[in-house]
Amino acid sequence: MIDASAPVEVFDEIDSTVLEARRRAERGAVGPVWLVAKRQTAGRGRRGRAWASIDGNLLATHLFTTQQPPATIALLGFATGVALAETVDAILGGSRATLKWPNDVFIDGAKASGIMLDSGALDAKTLWVALAFGVNLAGAPDAIDQPTVSLRDVLPPDAPAPEPLAFLAALRPRLQAWAGVLERDGFEPLRQAWLQRAHGLGREARVLLGEQAIEGVIAGLSSRGELELDTVTGRRLIAAGDVFLPKAG
Repeated sequence: MIDASAPVEVFDEIDSTVLEARRRAERGAVGPVWLVAKRQTAGRGRRGRAWASIDGNLLATHLFTTQQPPATIALLGFATGVALAETVDAILGGSRATLKWPNDVFIDGAKASGIMLDSGALDAKTLWVALAFGVNLAGAPDAIDQPTVSLRDVLPPDAPAPEPLAFLAALRPRLQAWAGVLERDGFEPLRQAWLQRAHGLGREARVLLGEQAIEGVIAGLSSRGELELDTVTGRRLIAAGDVFLPKAG
């Protein structure tokens, strides 16, 4: 699904790489291609939330086609999370990157990256997919619903923040490899790799499902990518929602 060697196109400014991917797909230009923005004027994350554009951060979307079923495509977010975490750890050393369900990469307990997917049908068998992610390399946004951090914040003072295209170059082969594992071996190997980095595993959490809030202990990740939450009424499988860890340090 992922082509690490696909062309990279860089925009000095654009509304959103995800929107550009959708525009291309709707006119039949489906890549594969990596779209990278130096600045976005209308960046969006999950559920329409604004995604801040900070100079020096990575803002990217990979546009491609696939005949994999939608359920498999949905699991690409986990492959992307593991690949991003591996890339971060290769820069920082150690195992500081963790993964918060469903699609955030954390460093030392704060959000450093987010992931989202968009897709549509080209014909009865083929989908176009836009896999988008942002990584806080040079700076972290303020005033979001959880702590944030950038790589610049945690690197030594005399170490430069990674350049966006250099970080992307290091990420692409890792992402292609994990997407290949998902295609070839199914979700289980990826699930195990994700669980090894799971942020908040075994901790109390509050999950917002629209206007509804559910509290419990994060127990794991299901074979379909759902969050397993142990509540007072038993285990719940959460397919979509926002997770908060009130007692997280």
